[in-house]
Amino acid sequence: MRTDGGSVRLLVADDHPVVRTGIQGMLSGQPDFEVVGEAADGREAVALAGELLPDVVLMDLRMPEMNGVEAIAEIRAAHPEMAVLVLTTYDSDADILRAIESGATGYLLKDTPREELFRAVRLAAEGKSPLAPNVTARLMQRVREPAAETLSGREVEVLELVAQGTSNKEIAKRLWISETTVKSHMLHIFEKLGVTDRTAAVTEALRRRVLRLD
Repeated sequence: MRTDGGSVRLLVADDHPVVRTGIQGMLSGQPDFEVVGEAADGREAVALAGELLPDVVLMDLRMPEMNGVEAIAEIRAAHPEMAVLVLTTYDSDADILRAIESGATGYLLKDTPREELFRAVRLAAEGKSPLAPNVTARLMQRVREPAAETLSGREVEVLELVAQGTSNKEIAKRLWISETTVKSHMLHIFEKLGVTDRTAAVTEALRRRVLRLD
């Protein structure tokens, strides 16, 4: 969090060079912004955050090497005062929840008007938590829908893999957990969604927008 009243130092993390260039150009046009670095993947974002110590990191979610959620968690663990503002095209409930749970300061979509983006960056630099209006509405809906809000980030990860037709054995391998733990997660998911089988769980999660299949 910036406290000296100077320029907001920014690190842009996105795996698409054209997107990085566009974001940097847009931000550099503001007299109180200074883009100090660019990262092409999550691992590089973590390294540069520690090296450059920006006030705000603009973080995409889907990147190679290390995804945005993992990068956010590592950056916030090492630098709790550093703001990480998600800027992505993905707006599923699962993406939003995982980002917020990992420590994201705010969550914006790439179609956000530039003035709103500038405002969000300034708010994040002040330690506040800007959210896109539709993201705020989505989170409020989850709060109002009791069963939907009870799924943990890990349970959502398991359910996403189930939706892709992945077996319990393969889910265990991908998430580095035991098959017994996967089965335990599935039982909790069934109970929370009020269903009795995998297909019904995916269907109900899609209906509630806990999941969104791209």
